[in-house]
Amino acid sequence: MPEFTSRRGLLFGAAAVSTGAFLTACTSNEPSDKSEDKPSEAPVADDKPGKQVTIGFAGPQADHGWLNAINDNARSRAKKYSDVTLDITEGSNDAAAQIGQIDSLINKKVDVLVILPADGKAMTQAGLKAMRAGIPVINLDRIFSSPQAYRCWIGGDNYGMGLNAGHYIGEKLKDKKDAKVVELAGLDNLELTQQRTKGFDDALKNYPNIKKVARQAAEFTVESGQAKMAGLLQAQKNFDALWNHDDDQGVGALQAIQQAGRDDFLMVGGAGAASAFEHIEKDDGVLKATVLYPPTMAASAIDLARALGQAKGIGGMAEFEIPSSVTLYSAVVDKTNVAQYKPTGFK
Repeated sequence: MPEFTSRRGLLFGAAAVSTGAFLTACTSNEPSDKSEDKPSEAPVADDKPGKQVTIGFAGPQADHGWLNAINDNARSRAKKYSDVTLDITEGSNDAAAQIGQIDSLINKKVDVLVILPADGKAMTQAGLKAMRAGIPVINLDRIFSSPQAYRCWIGGDNYGMGLNAGHYIGEKLKDKKDAKVVELAGLDNLELTQQRTKGFDDALKNYPNIKKVARQAAEFTVESGQAKMAGLLQAQKNFDALWNHDDDQGVGALQAIQQAGRDDFLMVGGAGAASAFEHIEKDDGVLKATVLYPPTMAASAIDLARALGQAKGIGGMAEFEIPSSVTLYSAVVDKTNVAQYKPTGFK
């Protein structure tokens, strides 16, 4: 059987094979051997060298601290395994250019593709093309518009990020009458920004004493964070808490806060930058916590791709296959647990 046919069969025919095997087992009247009654143990990917796997990695341009950490996590994780070869592209924020890079990886016949698309909807066809070529895709973070374009999706929980930020602030202010909060969001044309805001707003519904009095969208950069925060501070002379969606733009926001001489509120950040962890650990300013959107998801994507390439499951689960989706938890990091999370901070 040609390689293309067999690999494509593994991707699209697994359900039919499993169903057939299940029906055979259920309808057979033949007595089974006692040894066959014992449940089979799934082969699990571990640190021991196994089948060689070439993983193609295509992500957007690392023009942001979090995206740079994505690439670093993928590279460092791949180096951990002697049976993994990582073929990583230069990265581009232009969908057409990234599609070309993915085409190149498909033509190289890599075993598995890990793709963090610059635009999930615009690049869905690239994922479909790889899957149809018999190359399974791990879709990282920004999701394709069709589940047929990937074998497994892994990413952060944007709604949960806002939800946890809102609950953290809510618990801190639950006993304060007529508490006021403001929000420094990210790019409003991104769905992830809207999800973070919705989670935050939903959490605040549990605290009738708290009102969100202002919201300003920035652009995930230090410069935009500083400019937009300065505007918020000028417009809002009195508030009790700030939630900032992104720790990179939070660097600028903190500069604006310092320049304004304000220290009369608490601030919660987002993503998990090393600089935010340092402020939280020192506990000498307004930044008291940050809600994670962990770039370690790229390392986990390499683990999933390796397991997929070796036809194995993952540790701690009984299934023979990796799951179809993995949503990471948005943990809140404050001074009580910052030491645990510091090694994951990105610069």
